[in-house]
Amino acid sequence: MAKKKNITTDTIISLYMDFILENGEKPKSVYAFTKTNNFDEAKFYQHFASFDAVEKAVFEAFFTNSIKALNKSEDYQIFDARNKLLSFYYTFFETLTANRSYVLHMLNSYKTNLKGLRVLSGLKHHFIEYVHSLGIQMLDLKEERLEKIQQRALKESAWLQLILTIKFWLDDNSPAFEKTDIFIEKSVNTSFDVLNVAPLQSVMDLGKFIFKEKISMN
Repeated sequence: MAKKKNITTDTIISLYMDFILENGEKPKSVYAFTKTNNFDEAKFYQHFASFDAVEKAVFEAFFTNSIKALNKSEDYQIFDARNKLLSFYYTFFETLTANRSYVLHMLNSYKTNLKGLRVLSGLKHHFIEYVHSLGIQMLDLKEERLEKIQQRALKESAWLQLILTIKFWLDDNSPAFEKTDIFIEKSVNTSFDVLNVAPLQSVMDLGKFIFKEKISMN
């Protein structure tokens, strides 16, 4: 049988995800993986240095595919920062849900330490740059050093919020993950309400929701 010639980054990602789902573990070696999928080992190394790099690229692809889908929407283009971020969350978690078996396999055993997980490092880079691009209004501190600290705090808190939402989604057993949708709405709106120095009702609502769901899941 002639070997496959048109091997792309997306091809390798797709084949790798399929292998993980079918075998429940990583391939033994790049050689074995490429032989199983009928293409030359050198083709693999044209795109990735290792399986770890493939795994990082999978989560980056979830992000970039979500952004591509959003950018096709004319409504999204005119949304304010709050609604753009909400739209991203809903679209991103639809993407995760479409690939839930793979995501569960990769992340379930790391739920207590997702924040610094290496496989998510590429996703973190893309996401915090996306948050920065939204131009979220912050306090005018009139001092460059403090402005930088404030921007860094925004990016890190936004990343933590995404991680918390992923952890919630991993444990969510509700139909169509409707509780995750509620969590997204409450957490994103609360973040913007705090930035806008709005009433604390949203914060209280989110706290009550998290407490209630934590009790029910335990």
